[in-house]
Amino acid sequence: MMNKLYIGNLSPAATADELRQLFGDRKLPLAGQVLLKSGYAFVDYPDQNWAIRAIETLSGKVELHGKVMEVDYSVPKKLRSRKIQIRNIPPHLQWEVLDGLLAQYGTVENVEQVNTDTETAVVNVTYATKEEAKVAIEKLSGHQFENYSFKISYIPDEEVSSPPPPQRSRRGGRASRERGPSPGGSSQPKQLDFPLRILVPTQFVGAIIGKEGLTIKNLTKQTQSKVDIHRKENAGAAEKPITIHASPEGCSEACRMILDIMQKEADETKSAEEVPLKILAHNSLVGRLIGKEGRNLKKIEQDTGTKITISPLQDLTIYNPERTITVKGSIEACSNAEVEIMKKLREAYENDIVAVNQQANLIPGLNLSALGIFSTGLSMLPSAAGARGAAAAASYNPFAQCPSTEVVNLFIPTQAVGAIIGKKGQHIKQLARFAGASIKIAPAEGPDASERMVIITGPPEAQFKAQGRIFGKLKEENFFNPKEEVKLEAHIKVPSSAAGRVIGKGGKTVNELQNLTSAEVIVPRDQTPDENEEVVVKIIGHFFASQTAQRKIREIVQQVKQQEQKHVQGAPSLQRSK
Repeated sequence: MMNKLYIGNLSPAATADELRQLFGDRKLPLAGQVLLKSGYAFVDYPDQNWAIRAIETLSGKVELHGKVMEVDYSVPKKLRSRKIQIRNIPPHLQWEVLDGLLAQYGTVENVEQVNTDTETAVVNVTYATKEEAKVAIEKLSGHQFENYSFKISYIPDEEVSSPPPPQRSRRGGRASRERGPSPGGSSQPKQLDFPLRILVPTQFVGAIIGKEGLTIKNLTKQTQSKVDIHRKENAGAAEKPITIHASPEGCSEACRMILDIMQKEADETKSAEEVPLKILAHNSLVGRLIGKEGRNLKKIEQDTGTKITISPLQDLTIYNPERTITVKGSIEACSNAEVEIMKKLREAYENDIVAVNQQANLIPGLNLSALGIFSTGLSMLPSAAGARGAAAAASYNPFAQCPSTEVVNLFIPTQAVGAIIGKKGQHIKQLARFAGASIKIAPAEGPDASERMVIITGPPEAQFKAQGRIFGKLKEENFFNPKEEVKLEAHIKVPSSAAGRVIGKGGKTVNELQNLTSAEVIVPRDQTPDENEEVVVKIIGHFFASQTAQRKIREIVQQVKQQEQKHVQGAPSLQRSK
C-alpha cells in the first residue's frame, strides 16, 4: 500500500521541482509525481518506513520560502477511523507502561510495532471504536514521557476502505472472506510466512545486489523468494539485516547463495578468511532452539560440524527483540545448520501461533502483543478477536462460566522480587493497572528461601495478563539461564470434592492434562482441606502450558459445581411433589 503524505503550510511560490530537490537533499527521494495545489501538496512513498522517515525529518523542521513545512499522513476524513500511529516513543519503554497509557482512552484491540530505522520506536494502534481513537489522538499528541514528546497521526483504516459496500453490510462477511481460499483459487491452508533474517557485513551488500541489481534479481528468480536488503537501517553500522520471504527450501537456497557471494567477495578482497552465518531470531523463540541444557543446539553443532553462539540478553528492549545466532564453519556446514536452526524456530513460532489463537478465542479482544512474550508478528490476531468477532466469540467463551475472581499463587526466584516490584514499587503498580488484578508479594518463609510467592487476584483475563508479564519480565531480566525456557510453579485451590475428578480414575485425568498441556500437574495426596474445604493443585511449566492447565482444571471444577448444584436443586423439588 502506498503511503500518501500531505505537505502543508507551503508558500504559493513553491514548485514541484523545489519539493523534489528538498526531499532529495535529505536522502528522501520521491519516485512518483508531486501533486501540487495552492499552499499544499501530496506525495507517495512505497512503504511505511520511508513515510515515517519523511515525517520525522521534515515536519516542523524545514523551511521553504520562509514557511515551515508540515508533513503528515494524508488520510481522508472517511478513512479516519480506529487506527492511529504513535511515533517518537522511547526505545526502552516497557510494553505494559505503553499499554496502560493507551488503555486510559479506550479498548485497545491491537498494538503492532513498526520496524523502522529511526532511533525511537513506532507503533500502530487499533482502538475498538472511532471515538476512542479520536480521544487518544487529542490526549496523547505531544504527551511527554521523560524527554520524548509523542507524535500521533491517523493512518488509513483498511476495514473502512477496502470491503465493497454489498459485502460490508453482510454480518460476518469479512471474517468468512479472510478464511476463504486465497486469490488464485487454491483451497490449501496458507503456509505461515516465517521469513529468514540474516545479518551481513556492510562491505558485502554491493556484491549481493550486483551491478544494476542483476545478482539479487537472479537470486530471487532462482529461489522464488522476496529478498529485502535493509540498507537504510542503522546508518554507519558494520552489518545490515536481510529478510528473505520464501518457502523453507527457498529461504535455505537463498541463504546458501548469499553465503557463496560473500565468501567469493571475501576471497577476492582478502577481507576475511571465513564469513560466518548470522541468523536473527526473536528472543521468545530462542529458548526452544537452545533446548533443555543446550541439547538442541549441541545436536545441531554435532550433526553439521559447526560452532554456534548466541548473543546475550542484555541488549534486548521493546525496540530490539532479536538475538543473533552466529554459525561458524564451511559454507556447506553453515547451510546445513541453517536448515536445522530454522526448523526449530519455525516449529516454536507455529506452536505460539496455535497457542495465541486458542487464547484469542478464550479472551476476545485481548491485546496479546502487550505481554512482550510473543514472537514477531503475533500481535496480528485472527479476525475472531476483532471488534465484530469479539461478540460472536464471547458466546463460546469458557470464562463466562468462571467465577469472576480467581486467586493464583505464582512462585518466583527470591532474587527476582526487586525487578517485579520496581523502583519505589512502580513496576508492580503498573503491572496491576495493566492487568486489572491485585498483585501482592508474600513475605519470605525464611531467611534462606529460594522462592517468593506472588499472590494474583483477579478474573481470568487479568490472570492471563499478569502472569504473562511476570514470565516475560523474568525472561527479559535474565533470571533464568538463556538456554532454558522460563518455567514457574503456580498453585490454585480447588474444592476438595473436585480433587478426585482432577486426578481421575487411576490418575487418568491428571495424566491426560499433562500430555495435553506439557505442564506438570500435581495434586498432593493426603492434604487436609482448609477452612473453605479447598485443597492445592500445583502446576509447573512455561507460560502457555501453565495457562492451559489452569483453564482446564477450572473447567473440571466448574463441571463438578454444576453437578452438585443440580443435585441440591433436585432434592427439594422431590419433597415438594409429595
